[in-house]
Amino acid sequence: MMAVRIVRTLAFRLVFYTGSVPILLLVPLVALIGGQRAMIPYAHGWSRFHRWAAATLLGVRTRFEGTLPDHPVLYAAKHEAMYETIELSFLLHGPAVVLKRELTRIPLWGYATKVYGAIAVDREASAAALRRLVKEAGVARAQGRSVIVYPEGTRVPHGATPPLRSGFAGLYKTLNYPVVPIAVDSGRFVPRTGWPQPGVVTIRLGAEIPPGLPRREAEARVHAAINLLAGAGGEG
Repeated sequence: MMAVRIVRTLAFRLVFYTGSVPILLLVPLVALIGGQRAMIPYAHGWSRFHRWAAATLLGVRTRFEGTLPDHPVLYAAKHEAMYETIELSFLLHGPAVVLKRELTRIPLWGYATKVYGAIAVDREASAAALRRLVKEAGVARAQGRSVIVYPEGTRVPHGATPPLRSGFAGLYKTLNYPVVPIAVDSGRFVPRTGWPQPGVVTIRLGAEIPPGLPRREAEARVHAAINLLAGAGGEG
């Protein structure tokens, strides 16, 4: 069984990363022709490619639970694998993504994230870093665009429930959007370390949390909601 998982994983990496190269090389042309309006559906094409490769070669599929809001929101998602970051961009119809500033410095990829409208965040929780985050979030708000953040700050093993980073509170206050928490269990099947196993990743949208709540209450409600699947187990 382990040998099969290793072979499937290597096949996935070969197909997905090799296939992503020409997609990435065309980014400047797509940006030149259509800017952000063209980049968002182009990125979703890449997401579909990833979904196909994961299902076909890894046996990993997605179960999406919940109803998408019809107004701008701040999505706050659990982060256990790269898998959900690619899936959610497509499933949520292209929200502005909060990501690490280091990723915006990668040649071509960084350019793609800027055209897409990503919001770069610094690792340090300094006042200057938070001001930059709030300023970039304001651009998304002016566009009436939803925003997605992974408020724990990094990928965590399935079952881990670290506290939220301070940047979430800044976004919550600046955007003044309702928050839609998102629970995932991708770490069961596509762990940060080790070999993926076949299964169905659950992505579950929670009930909206209204804007304007006291910081501690908002953070507590988001933390509880994104960790609803933290105790999930089994093979899916």
